Amino acid sequence: MDPLSIARWQFGITTVYHYIFVPLTIGLALLTAILETAWVRTRNPDYLRATKFWGKLLLINFAIGVVTGIVQEFQFGLNWSSYSRFVGDVFGAPLAMEALIAFFLESTFLGLWIFGWDKLSPKLHAMCMWLVAIGTTASAFFILAANSFMQHPVGVQIDAVSGRPKLNDIGAVLFQQLQLVTFSHVIVACVATGAIFMVGVSAYFLARKRDLAVFKPSMRLGLWFLLVSSIGIVITGDMQAKIMTEVQPMKMAAAEAQYTTQANASFSVFSIGTLDGKEETFSIRVPGLLSFMGTGDFNGTIEGINDVQAQYEKLYGPGDYSPNIPLTYWNFRLMVGAGFAMVALSIVGLWMTRRGRLPEKRWVWRLAMLSMAAPVIGNSTGWIFTEMGRQPWTVVGLFKTADSVSPTLTTGAALTSLMLLTAVYGVLALIEVRLMVKYVQVGPLGAQEALASIEKLPPPDPDDPNAHTSDENRVLTFAY
Repeated sequence: MDPLSIARWQFGITTVYHYIFVPLTIGLALLTAILETAWVRTRNPDYLRATKFWGKLLLINFAIGVVTGIVQEFQFGLNWSSYSRFVGDVFGAPLAMEALIAFFLESTFLGLWIFGWDKLSPKLHAMCMWLVAIGTTASAFFILAANSFMQHPVGVQIDAVSGRPKLNDIGAVLFQQLQLVTFSHVIVACVATGAIFMVGVSAYFLARKRDLAVFKPSMRLGLWFLLVSSIGIVITGDMQAKIMTEVQPMKMAAAEAQYTTQANASFSVFSIGTLDGKEETFSIRVPGLLSFMGTGDFNGTIEGINDVQAQYEKLYGPGDYSPNIPLTYWNFRLMVGAGFAMVALSIVGLWMTRRGRLPEKRWVWRLAMLSMAAPVIGNSTGWIFTEMGRQPWTVVGLFKTADSVSPTLTTGAALTSLMLLTAVYGVLALIEVRLMVKYVQVGPLGAQEALASIEKLPPPDPDDPNAHTSDENRVLTFAY
């Protein structure tokens, strides 16, 4: 394999892995903030127990997510220095905002939340988690602004000497239409990820009839948020498809493996074709649906791969401007399928748990636990579709992937870093799973324990010889 292919594999592995943690952190932060607000307003200790239980899982996920994100950034200098040099003037602003505003907000107030249970008033403490939720969402906004620039570069002019883009309108980069729709789509997917995680873990306890006072409300909260967010995924996905058709017609054509321009274009629910993806042998199609997805009109025109290829050759010169069609085609379907599966799951789940009912069949609970894989599949395939669909470009129309790799990168160096980072991420995966399983099995605190953990204790008596020992033995508030 050549260094470029290895660097691309490495970037794909590390990013897909990192992206398992990010949506769960964003979604769980919001749901934990809601549960703590319910505790502050009602003083029902079961909401406090739920807040501490889900908050503990949030902390584990947040910590591993930060570590995987830091490791991921090293590869930009290691494997993609040409790309980093090319986009440096543009990416500096949104990435600096992400670090100075969003990450500062989420990390500072998460620290206050962890250590402030018995030091801040309940309202101030709950506000800390809301600010964490806002910080994680803002972080996603700035990162997606940089990514949207790669998909549809705006707000820049090309420097005549260096040939690199120079930022002249940060507002255009942050608020272009593609960015706003992509951000909305990703955020509702994050909420769905947190909600279905809450549903799956709650199912584990409800199947065993443990801590019903904590997990029945958690299950219902997760299901309602899953319903709203998964419908939001469908709506924002439809909006994104229409903008994608306008600014990235090749990606839309690749999503359907459509080679010729068509009006009233059909959408294939299922298709079998040749291995190169250029010929269809069997498919189940919905007439006009692809045109509606792309244009909002069942008779709208969707450009084909061959026609877009001819346009790009005139614009950019000879070359192959189509992405990997089978990969793009199937990832698009897996992404869409995962979204609709979550809509169906939320409706069925709300119906089966209506008016305090709980299903008796164990397979129902097992299915609810297995459903936690749905957002992982949807998020991962959605990201792969988004990034693979713009190939052969890293910055569409400006910079190709083949030109982005570090000029000094050798096959041996790329292979070594690939193996090392994959091994590190494998270890982190084991740590994450072990910690999550351990603290889920422990379950929530009892009501008295939870209330005792937030009580303000009097300062130690300096004349008490046991004061130092008792303070050392005090259980960490964040752990319980």
